[in-house]
Amino acid sequence: MAGRLLVRCTRLFFSASSLAPAASVAPFVQVQRAQGWSSFVSVRQIHEKRQENKSTKNQFYHAQSKLDELLDKALVPEDVLLAWKKHGGNGNQAARTLVSWRVLKMKNKSKPGQEDLLDERLQDLIHSIRQQISTVWNKMLVPVLPTLWLMDFPSSDLTLNSVQAEILFRITKLTPKNLTSLVVHGVDRKDERDQLIVNNCVKQLELRWTEISDVKTICVLLSKGQHLPPMLMERLDNKALEVAEKFSVEEICKVCLSLAFIGRRSVPLLRGKLNFHQSQVFQRMASELLPRVPALRPVDVTRYAKSLGFLKWLNIPLFEAIAEHYIDKSHEYSTAQICNLIMTFSRLGFQTSKGEEFYKKVHAALEGCLFTLEPFLLTDVVWALCVLQQAKDHYILPLAQREHAAKLSEGTPVRVKTYHQKLLHIMTTLYLEHQGSSEPAASLLAMSVPSNPDSTILLSPLQISLRKVLLHLVGQRTEALRTGVQTVYGWTIEVEVVVDSENRPIDLSTLEAPYLLSGGGDQPLPAGAQRVAFLAWEYPNFCSKTHDLLGRFKMMKRHLQLAGFIIVEVPYYEWLELKTEGQTLAYLKGKIGKSIAEDMAK
Repeated sequence: MAGRLLVRCTRLFFSASSLAPAASVAPFVQVQRAQGWSSFVSVRQIHEKRQENKSTKNQFYHAQSKLDELLDKALVPEDVLLAWKKHGGNGNQAARTLVSWRVLKMKNKSKPGQEDLLDERLQDLIHSIRQQISTVWNKMLVPVLPTLWLMDFPSSDLTLNSVQAEILFRITKLTPKNLTSLVVHGVDRKDERDQLIVNNCVKQLELRWTEISDVKTICVLLSKGQHLPPMLMERLDNKALEVAEKFSVEEICKVCLSLAFIGRRSVPLLRGKLNFHQSQVFQRMASELLPRVPALRPVDVTRYAKSLGFLKWLNIPLFEAIAEHYIDKSHEYSTAQICNLIMTFSRLGFQTSKGEEFYKKVHAALEGCLFTLEPFLLTDVVWALCVLQQAKDHYILPLAQREHAAKLSEGTPVRVKTYHQKLLHIMTTLYLEHQGSSEPAASLLAMSVPSNPDSTILLSPLQISLRKVLLHLVGQRTEALRTGVQTVYGWTIEVEVVVDSENRPIDLSTLEAPYLLSGGGDQPLPAGAQRVAFLAWEYPNFCSKTHDLLGRFKMMKRHLQLAGFIIVEVPYYEWLELKTEGQTLAYLKGKIGKSIAEDMAK
């Protein structure tokens, strides 16, 4: 405490002394020195040294060299290297030049690599950084390391090792923004030194989390939440809550996307500061964003649409505006952004009112690049087009080849099963919806169906009660219905019943069933008989806060109808209104009669 008081008094004294004549100050200093207060002089020297350094630093900040001017004007990587060769500079300027070169390289869609090191100018640039590494400012040093990573420098390289060592030495002096940048770029690195840097950065962020204040840093860290300690994520959530009122529309989009991507509480974050319920939050966001859509960049449009797709929130005016945005600016959309937009529309089952114009541009964009996509993304996109009834034969036929199916067998069992089902749905689209479908599609359907149902799946209360009531409806005759019917089309029917011309259930165990892997019995369907498929629609099958089915289940209903079934839909919100067994029986009988009548009317 005494030491701090001494320093403060010293600063006040010398501030006052700067306003007084030098002669009036000198005797006082001499008296103090004579009394043994030598620390006064040393403190003053330190204070003056700091002021001198600060002055020098400010002069350096404001004095822009010819090299700096050329770097600001550079349009291509060659401009940067020419500027360096002509003017050169110190280690800090070399670092800035290297980072500018990398940025322009990436901007021109050319990834930096080891082949670039054949250029002597770039070699000289990197040599200057290594020789004067201690003079490079933190702001310039931090982006140098990701640049070296991007150029695939070997782990034994002297420049890389020098930069790594310098960053570790300065780790406690780096700002949260610097630390975040290193975490983001280095989180997937395998080298031991790189992992040490990332771990130290995460530790520093955990210790200094109160210093994190800007929204961009918070968003970036939240997007990497799977790599951060749970305690830090909790604190970042709280930080996001603190600054939620300052979020712009674009920042709200980024936070929602980041948190939704890792399954964290994005809605409570917004609700906590804006005091809205979930549906009100989405309505508020949609209403504020709607007039701004034409001015947004394609990357922001697709990210926001993707976030709403994950949340199963369909706002028709907003998605119409998004479709209009693509129609007007389709030339600005990358292939990845088009794919994301199509997959979002398919998830929500959204069909734009300008479908002809919209899909004309989509097909034109996909024609040259669709089959350059990796197998899993290709399957996702073609499946989405099938949902939207926009898949063309020449999109589907290459996926019917066994070579493509083999490529989808890599990964976890859950992923393999998911893409296996998607491939079946695609083949079903070709088989049922496209006239003159090929035999390979039918044979692939038959050979790809799983042989045994998944016994680990638990039935919901709706499924249990529906099966129980239908069993009662057929007079407890188990041979008159099937439950959990796995079809060759990749869809599972909750309950199947066959009724005669008077709508009475008949024995179906002996009837032919081409939609089953086993083929069913050997007797044809009697004249006038109808196959009835009961589909239990749960809450997750619908878009949020609506009675509109998600795209996947719209396609399921369409496929089963084309396969010859009369569809009886049993949504959860209708079933919950039925309180007695008599009501449920009357409800199902009425549903069967209505569905058969509608089918006959077609």
